[in-house]
Amino acid sequence: MNTIHIDRLKITHNENVLVDITFDIRRSLALVGQSGSGKSLTLKALLGLLDPILEVLIEKQCGFEWKLGKSVALVPQNPFTALSPLTRIKDQMFLSKERSIELFALLGLDESLLERFPPELSGGQLQRVVVAIALGSDPKLLLLDEPTTALDPASKETMIALLKTLQEKMGFSMLFVTHDMGIASEVCEDICVLYEGRVIEKGEIHEVTRAPKEGYTQALIDAEFKTRGFRN
Repeated sequence: MNTIHIDRLKITHNENVLVDITFDIRRSLALVGQSGSGKSLTLKALLGLLDPILEVLIEKQCGFEWKLGKSVALVPQNPFTALSPLTRIKDQMFLSKERSIELFALLGLDESLLERFPPELSGGQLQRVVVAIALGSDPKLLLLDEPTTALDPASKETMIALLKTLQEKMGFSMLFVTHDMGIASEVCEDICVLYEGRVIEKGEIHEVTRAPKEGYTQALIDAEFKTRGFRN
């Protein structure tokens, strides 16, 4: 698993700099910040989905051909809007039946669900389906956009455990975009804290959460960990 270097990612609008950051994705990196910090802009820039009125500069070294939907895949935030409600799951996989069944088994999904329509599945099942779709191309990098936000607590824990297991088996790197420091610390080894389009703190996630250097980082920790019994 090679380190992916984002040597610079800069987004501007009418000469106003919205985002200007650098970061490395070794094994799993959490990109954390509140709304407006630049997380979504960064993710959209990596996906090539930003509005054309924005100017984007991306300098990266990744050791593989950066190809969306192939070497780089996305797990979206809301599985309910990511899938067509009127199309059977099997017809949205765009994979062979054998490969779909294989991925469903890895994700703890019964193959019978392939014959169903999305509204017939629970939120947790649908999120695992979109993970299966993303992994169908055997990506080198998995981009995850707040993938546990729409899930209940039990489904969140299931998803976290599955991501760890799948990463071990398939060897992909992860960029996990979230506002939730608690989830980030359970999934990722490293962290970048974003504030107003800049990285204000980064490092190994457990070191950062134990001894944050910035008040903003501490505020994120306080907001998410009080209800989890977290202690420095």
